[in-house]
Amino acid sequence: MSAVLLPFGVGGAIDWHAFDGLLESTLQAGLTPAVNMDTGYVQLLDEATRLRVLDATTAVCGGDFLAGAQVADGPGAKWAADRYCAAMEMIATRGGTPVVFPSYGLCSLDGDDWAGAHSELARSSDRFVGFELGDMFVPYGRIYDLDAYAALMDIPQCVGAKHSSLSRQLEWERLALRDERRSDFWVLTGNDLAIDMIMYGSDYLLGLSAFAPEHFSIRDKMWEAGDPRFYELNDLLQYLGCFAFRDPVPAYKHDAAIFLHLRGRIASPATHPASPERPGSDRDVLAEIARRLETFS
Repeated sequence: MSAVLLPFGVGGAIDWHAFDGLLESTLQAGLTPAVNMDTGYVQLLDEATRLRVLDATTAVCGGDFLAGAQVADGPGAKWAADRYCAAMEMIATRGGTPVVFPSYGLCSLDGDDWAGAHSELARSSDRFVGFELGDMFVPYGRIYDLDAYAALMDIPQCVGAKHSSLSRQLEWERLALRDERRSDFWVLTGNDLAIDMIMYGSDYLLGLSAFAPEHFSIRDKMWEAGDPRFYELNDLLQYLGCFAFRDPVPAYKHDAAIFLHLRGRIASPATHPASPERPGSDRDVLAEIARRLETFS
């Protein structure tokens, strides 16, 4: 599964035509698109724009997509089950699978209550994905302990959880718990600094794959076939990840826009006006990585 960048034009307007193209290239690569995620600036979008993203995605993908169910709140906010249920319903009625995107209210809960909140959502949703997001991505991000994660696994309607701590050890612990407790549960790695977690049993829902979904597909097929070229391509993609996801981490979206623009996939390297940007010197590094990737096409 791959997050999809929401592309912007120089004037700050969303480039909907380019967005359709990114959805199509993700599907053509054999990956399931995930929209209204951090890579899609969901926390910076108003409700009308989030809905338009869903409608555009449905038009291209049908029901074959995931989407962040996001509740915009602020510090000190209370858990808002009704608002989450409404956000999830907007996704489910379009055929998509909701991803419970963190918020101040949700992540203010302790482990037991956090799992309980997801149990509450399960009463009105028959299929959703949880989401642990580290605070290097958003200020209200939080990673929970294994007891809370185990309780999340015990909710039948929760089919998996994206884990974005950028920690191998924490993810290995979740994989071991998955193998022990619920073998069909998706541990969806969001570790863009360790994309080889697929070698240890994780599935993935990455922001990095938004840069080059077709090359992630090539890499995956190499791994499946036991092709030793997997390691070379994985190393190159990992170099891209380590470069793009350096501090400040949220600026990776600007690198994604630059990279996709260099490759002719979008018309502009612009980002959401409220999103941090990278220095112009990133362009030469990204151009060299793009050149090397083309040898694997």
